[in-house]
Amino acid sequence: MVETAAALRTVAHNVRAARTRAGLSLEELSRRSQVSKGALVALEKAQGNPNLATLVRLADTLGISVSALMQGPPEGRVRVVSADTVAPLWTGERGSEARLMLTTSGPAPVEVWRWQLEPDEEYPSHPHQAGVVETVSVTSGRMTLIVDGSEHTVEAGQTATFDGDTPHIYRGSGTATCSLIMTVHLPPGPASTT
Repeated sequence: MVETAAALRTVAHNVRAARTRAGLSLEELSRRSQVSKGALVALEKAQGNPNLATLVRLADTLGISVSALMQGPPEGRVRVVSADTVAPLWTGERGSEARLMLTTSGPAPVEVWRWQLEPDEEYPSHPHQAGVVETVSVTSGRMTLIVDGSEHTVEAGQTATFDGDTPHIYRGSGTATCSLIMTVHLPPGPASTT
């Protein structure tokens, strides 16, 4: 979730700019993204607190990355990001969390996420736009990755990849916290650069 007033203003500006570039009215963006028009109006006025699912739907619909909605202009040639300076975009009831660390620039951006999944806590993700590929590398613990209803166990030291345009769920497994790095590879396109 977007937490600070400055971050919310940045998201508001970026959503409005991306919507304008795409030539979409608020009504059309609402219809395509399945986000209510009222929520969009509030968001573009820097009001409310959009959750991760809302940001993902808007980014997918606008053909950009989630971090393109959240970040200001690039700061320089090299960007170093510390996990403790990035607010979680999702926090589960048991303490799980997801932090979007950064997104690479260029015609086919890649989002880099840090996740912590507590045992038996899960995050269900709606299908992304066609061409999105996700890669999950477990650094400690174990998780269950459910893609289109099929379960796959991914343990520390293992990496899984899948097309993100189908329903998928990330679930902590076992008795210890699962830590993982996720990359989301966005399809190339003129609107997808950050």
